This record gives sequence, C-alpha cells and structure tokens, in this order.
Amino acid sequence: MIGRFHHPFLILRTIFCIFYSKKLFLNQKWYSPGSFPHQIALLQRANQKWNRAAIIPPIIMFKHLLASACLIMWFAATLTAQSEDPILFTVNGKPVTVSEFRYIYTKTNQDKADFSEASLRDYLDLYTKFKLKVQKARDMRLDTVSSLNSELDGYRRQLANSYLVDKEVNEKLIQETYERMLQDVNVSHIFIACDRNAKAADSLQAYNRALKLLALINSGTPFETVAADSSEDKSAKENKGNLGFITAMLPDGYYAMEKAIYAASKGAVLGPIRSNTGYHLVRVNDFRPARGEVEVAQILIRKDKSPEKNTLQRMRIDSAYTLLKGGAKWDDVCARYSEDKTTAPKGGYLGFFGINRYQRSFEDAAFALEKDGDFSAPIETSLGWHMVKRVSRRPIGTFEGTKRALSERIKRDSRSEISKQSMIARIKKEGRYQEYPDVLAKWSARQLDTVFMTFKWKADPAKPQDVLLRYNDNTTFTLADFEEYCVKAGRDRMRGAGMPMQETIQRLFKNWSDEVAMQFEESQLDKKYPDFHSLMREYEEGILLFEALKLNVWDKANNDSIGLEQYYKTNLSQKYKWDERARVSLYTLKTDDPKTGEKVRLLASKKPATDVLKKINKKTEVVAVMEKLYEKGKNKDLGAFWSAGSVTSIKTDPATKTAFFLKIEEIVPPTPKALSEARGYAVADYQDYLEKQWIDDLRKTYTVQVNEKALMSMVKK
Repeated sequence: MIGRFHHPFLILRTIFCIFYSKKLFLNQKWYSPGSFPHQIALLQRANQKWNRAAIIPPIIMFKHLLASACLIMWFAATLTAQSEDPILFTVNGKPVTVSEFRYIYTKTNQDKADFSEASLRDYLDLYTKFKLKVQKARDMRLDTVSSLNSELDGYRRQLANSYLVDKEVNEKLIQETYERMLQDVNVSHIFIACDRNAKAADSLQAYNRALKLLALINSGTPFETVAADSSEDKSAKENKGNLGFITAMLPDGYYAMEKAIYAASKGAVLGPIRSNTGYHLVRVNDFRPARGEVEVAQILIRKDKSPEKNTLQRMRIDSAYTLLKGGAKWDDVCARYSEDKTTAPKGGYLGFFGINRYQRSFEDAAFALEKDGDFSAPIETSLGWHMVKRVSRRPIGTFEGTKRALSERIKRDSRSEISKQSMIARIKKEGRYQEYPDVLAKWSARQLDTVFMTFKWKADPAKPQDVLLRYNDNTTFTLADFEEYCVKAGRDRMRGAGMPMQETIQRLFKNWSDEVAMQFEESQLDKKYPDFHSLMREYEEGILLFEALKLNVWDKANNDSIGLEQYYKTNLSQKYKWDERARVSLYTLKTDDPKTGEKVRLLASKKPATDVLKKINKKTEVVAVMEKLYEKGKNKDLGAFWSAGSVTSIKTDPATKTAFFLKIEEIVPPTPKALSEARGYAVADYQDYLEKQWIDDLRKTYTVQVNEKALMSMVKK
C-alpha cells in the first residue's frame, strides 16, 4: 500500500474561497475578492503591494504539512470513462465532469450539501466563474511562466514523496520501534573501529580481529577483561565495556545492533555486528521496563582544576543541601548557590529527559526520586556536584500518541532504507522491470584500461544507446544514462579505489537502478492515482488563478488611482460613512489607588481636561489625557454612557499599577469618510467591481455550455 496524503491548505482554500466574506481593517486588511477554488484570502500590506510569497506558503513548508495531513481521498471516478462520468459543462470546449463537480460541491458545503436544484445551480455558477478565470490564465500563457512551473514542480516533488513510501513496511517499522521503547536493555560492548567506506581489505581485517576477540570470550575469558584490554572505545578501560541501559531508537547507522539486541536473550553474546563506525561484540546483561522520562530541576556546583578549591566547592553543595533539609525553599537556595547561570534564574529547571541523556549518576539519582518535589543528596559527575529535584515523571506515551513523532524519526534514520527497498521491489514487479547484465558486463570490461575510479574519467561523448534497463516494454534507460549517473557519483567511484572494479561498478549500478525505479514510479503517479492527478490539477489551477487575478484585478485596483477615486465618489453616499461617533478623553493614571482615581474622575466630570491636569499634576505627573474618536458600538466601556459629558467608571490594571476612565466630550453626528479613511474598504470593493466586469468580459469571450440532463441527475428530490 502507498501512503497517500493530501495538502490541507489546498482543501481549506477551496472551501473558503467559494463563499468568502470580507474581513476588512483600516489600512492593512485581509481580502477575498474572488469566487472559487484555489482562490485564497489575500493580504494587502500597508503600502498596497501584493506579495505572493506572503500568501502561498513556501514549498519547504509543504513537507511539514504533508507529513501531518492525510485528510481526504479524492474521487477515483474523476478519470473514469465518459459514459460513467458524464460531462456537466464545458468552458470553451474544455470539459468538467459530474464527479469533479460533485466532489467540490460536497466538500465545500459539507453537511449543507443538500443537492437541491437551487443549491446546485448556485454552486455551478461559482464553479463556472472559476473555470472561466483559469481558461483566461491559460490563454494568457501563464502556464508557460518558468517561476510558476518551478513552484508547481516543487509541490509535485513534495506530494510525490508521500506516494513513494511502502506504507505497510513503514507501519511495521513504527510498531517495532515503539514496542522496543517499552523495554530498556543493559548492554556491554567491544568496539573495533572501521569506517563504513573503508577499503574491503581494511574492513576484512577489522572483522577478523573482532572474530578473534569473540573466540577469546567463547573460550572463557571474561567479557569485561577483553573489553578493557582490546576495545577501541576509550571508556572501556573504566567501565569494562558496560554501556548501561539503552533503548530504541539507537543512533543512525546502528539499526542492525538494535535489532540483534532486542531479539536476544539475557546473557547472550552477539556479533560481530557492523555499524557505520565499525564492528561490535555485544553482551545483553539485563532487561527492565522502560523508565520513561523525568522532569527535573538542579542545583550545580562546578568542579575546579584546583583540589583545594574543589574541597570548598564540595562544602558549598553540602551547605545548600543542609538548607534544603532544614526547610528552605528550593528556588531561593538555587538562586543563591547554583553555578548553572542558564537555569538558576528559573529554579534550576532542566525539563524532561530519558535515559542516556546525562551521565549515569545524574540519571540514576533523578529516576530514583519517588515523588514530585523530592530532591536528592549531592551526587558527583565529571562536571561537578548536583542536587536534583523531581518536578514530575511520565511513562512512555501510547502508540497513537507517539506514532507521528516516531514516523518522522524513522524517515531520518537508516532503517527507512528497508521501506525504500520494499517500495523499489514493488515498483520493479509492477513495472515488469528488466535489466541487461550482458550489456553492463561488456561496458565494464571496457573500463579496465581507463581511469574509471579517478576524477579524470569522462563519459563517452558518443552517448551509447545500448539499453540497460526497461519498464513496461516501452520505457528504457541506456548506457548513456548510466554514464551520466557515474559522472555525478564521482565520490562513490573514487571511494572504490583499491577495490575490485567490478564490485564498484555493481554498487553504482544498484544505486542507479534504485534511483531510476523511483523516477519511473513518480512519472506514473498521474496515471496510477486519480487523487494525485486531482491534487496536481488543483494546485496548478490555483497558481494560474492567482496570477490571472493579480494581473487583471488586484494590480489594477491598487494602481488605478483615478478609477478608485471615481468609484469612491460614485458610492460615497451609500458605503463610506462614519456612524455616530464620540470624541472622548482617555484619562490614564499612574496609580491604581482607588481614592486618587475617584478624586480625578470626580474632577474630570466637572472640569475640562486642561484644568484637571493643572490641578493634579502640580509636583509629579499623575495623570495623562489622550483624545480619541470611537464609533457607536465599537467601545464596550461607552455602551451605557453614550451622551456628552458622561464619565465611565474607573478600571485598574494591577500588573502595571495604572488606572483609566473615559469622558465623552462630544457626540459627533454621522459624516462621510475621506478616501484616505475608507481606502481599505474602497480598494476591496473596487476589486470586486473590477472582477465582476472581468467575468462579464470572459462570458462574452468564452462559450459555456451546461448539460442540463447531467445537472438534473444530481438533484435529490
């Protein structure tokens, strides 16, 4: 099964734009001057310039959104035979099927999709307008603009990634990792260093050394002795190879070790196991239920190079501990003693952590605390002396609660290769994959006398067309394609120096054939998955619509100052008026003392603001006054006081130790708005006006034909 995810932004945009409502603010506002899918609310900046990047999120955002989506499955019927999926209407001969319209109608209206004739016809009008705009965009050749095509290609790659995963295998990996996380495993290991990209001879030498050490252990030599004497892990001399308790997921490149450990029984010695860094012999010492995570705070006294000073430092931590035992508050002691300047102001708060985050002594002390609020006696680490306080503790979360996070971690881990290879195997099977080893063998033989594994090697300029791979009998990949890949994979070629050439070429061929498989599958997504095809169509039309509206409506509305002014004057008497307003004095007091506040309020009710300021602010500024205008109903504090001379009650703000009240100086009757005051509203309305004109022109330019029989077949009586 393929994981199919759908972009929620596109879906929500479609729903929003069908029945949009204006959300206008004075100079910087959200507008929705359009009609239908793919059209989004548009942000007009204060300078009235439209910024596309502020509207449509960058492609990089799509990755995070795609990973969290999987909202809706599009109708597979979209691409069925015409007899099963009749044409509902055409715009300039371009058909729109019943299934496409039914899906959009249903999704937009949701539980209000009653399929009544009136509702369907209203929606058909909206969708027809949308298609008219898209057709105009194509005739403007906006679909040939390179920047728009690049954006579309970027989205396609992001969307395709969700289809190029073996969902079933991925689910198993997530489940496997979660089940392992429920157990901690105590292990010891012996490490023999050998880089993943080491020469074959060096790798074999390291492997044989690991085998000799394993033989020693099997013959009776204690694991601890072998680790201390022979492990290339520097810590082994002290810990005798014991790593303590570990849990899944181990670092990237250690999946094979993790798999072997969790499959083994207590006391088993495993290996040699290959990792990215070398070979490992591992002994499984013990199992326990997972500790989960603990939330802690700390008090830290740092170590010093001077033994004399360290004695004093140890005395400081003991003093702090004595204070805590005597009942002193943790935060007070922490602020006084802790030398961790980052956490000390926050009570030493470190947050949550699990096993293997900090040194073992610190970890054990934290997890040993039984109750929230308990604190440890001083413990020592390489950093210094600590006291740890437990804030809270939480177990491993539920599978459903951790599934998403685990999925993201697995994508970045080498174990994702398992899912990838399963996917490639399925692609090759479904695509009737063929390869031609004889062609590769002849080509490989010709490289023996070349500098293939050096930077000097070049591809054959003749571009040989011998077929190396084939899919579905009609899609081929040639020697020239493989040579091009080898040129780009220069590091991989040169890494093979000292190895048999055939081994290097086979490795390169495997990597190339895997890459080709993914490319081939991506090229088939439109054919194989109707939902993928629909999503790509939706996003393409959304981009085209945006650009067409920008050029034909939005830019014109913002730049046509004469047309805007004329529209404003024509509609001034109907649209652009101030409601009744109150001219208000806002009194702000630099105190929340109720007596002072009431004194100022009483004076303000009788005297003008200038007299109040002279009387109150004799020595220091106690009160400030600011004049404001409020429309009726726009300030809740004025609701019951709407008359000249009224004074509101005093409100205080304890946080800032201030108070304020309002006095209505004058009631201003309704008056027309100046264009500067109504500009945001006027621009939005002018955009709507221009868009209606534009749609009228499009209806005259393009022929729209509706299949009445198909429309009525959707009506539910």
